[in-house]
Amino acid sequence: MNITERPDVDFDAPLSAIDVSNPAIYEKDIWQPLFARLRLEAPVHYCAESCYGPYWSVSRYNDIMAVELDHATYSSQLGGGLSIRDVPADMDRRGFIRMDPPRHTEQRKVVAPVAAPRNLAGYEISIRERTRAVLDALPRNESFDWVDKVSTELTTMMLATLFDFPWQERRKLTYWSDVAVCDVNAPDALVHSEEERSAELMRMGDTFKDLWQERAKAPPRLDLISMMAHNAETRDLPTTEFLGNLALLIVGGNDTTRNSMSGGLLALSDNPDQLAKLKADHGLVPSLVAETIRYQTPIIHMRRTATRDCELAGKHIRQGDKIIIWYVSGNRDERVIDRPQHFIIDRAKPRQHLSYGAGIHRCVGDRLADLQLRILWEEILARDLHIEVVGPPRRQHSNFIRGIRELPVRINA
Repeated sequence: MNITERPDVDFDAPLSAIDVSNPAIYEKDIWQPLFARLRLEAPVHYCAESCYGPYWSVSRYNDIMAVELDHATYSSQLGGGLSIRDVPADMDRRGFIRMDPPRHTEQRKVVAPVAAPRNLAGYEISIRERTRAVLDALPRNESFDWVDKVSTELTTMMLATLFDFPWQERRKLTYWSDVAVCDVNAPDALVHSEEERSAELMRMGDTFKDLWQERAKAPPRLDLISMMAHNAETRDLPTTEFLGNLALLIVGGNDTTRNSMSGGLLALSDNPDQLAKLKADHGLVPSLVAETIRYQTPIIHMRRTATRDCELAGKHIRQGDKIIIWYVSGNRDERVIDRPQHFIIDRAKPRQHLSYGAGIHRCVGDRLADLQLRILWEEILARDLHIEVVGPPRRQHSNFIRGIRELPVRINA
């Protein structure tokens, strides 16, 4: 829809009045003009007033990279959370993504082997079997929700495998992921206050404590709970870190992949020339996967806090200032990425994107996410499925997750 039909956003507001933290602009998918203006006029921009307090926006690719790679100046550990929304101190769940070295390094090393190259080959067999089963069971010649029957189902199966979680209860993992990141002010939020969120995640923790105790008594094996239960760095975590790491691993294994599975299908539907290109050359699947993750940008932003007075792109930032690095904008930076507003599956540099982060906080499961997406598209193409998007997507009301809640489709037999 043309942005002139969206009267609730002032795209011509004075530069000082621009606030890109409003979740509605992502739900309505009208964020692009605001960030295009920031990249051009104020790549490091100060917003003095917002629902989340004052903050700096970093919108260009190279400036985002500079922040990502300088964790000594731009801390993940200070401040009130990993997103622009401040978490009350008594409800702060500090997983290793919310830590700086050396604590971050110690805890990340514990779970990193789950997505090591030597283990991906083993996962590939089960992922492919499940993907085939899910695709073959989809209805033909009738509308259904792709998000529920494909994207959510496949990622939930993978999460259950990673945690060795009870199979029949695996949708609890998706529920807890959604609880952990939802905007409590959204009309359809699963919880409507931080207190409700905290209570639900404590229930999650109770479930995992039982699994933890069971795995601690058994020999070590390759699942995330067992790995943490048997490692000296993580076996005695305080409750807040225990919950924080669980939420991090569940969300990290869920949102990036789930929303890229839906976003890729939507992007190909909107760009039939790219779909034709893919069908003519199945070897483009790996490039398609990387372009999908760039174009969708499932994680909209991350937060850092300045550890000292510093300068970024000519702007003076003070110690303690809140700094938001907007991946969704950096992935559309015309100075670095050729024709970034276009979905192009055969880019010369398809992996040149920020969706997985960079530096010490780069997504620990990026190769596993790529693998799941690659297999999905390989199996779709192998079946020559004609998947038609038959209605507009319903997007998530969030400034943190660029999610697709529903995507009605039909497979024409």
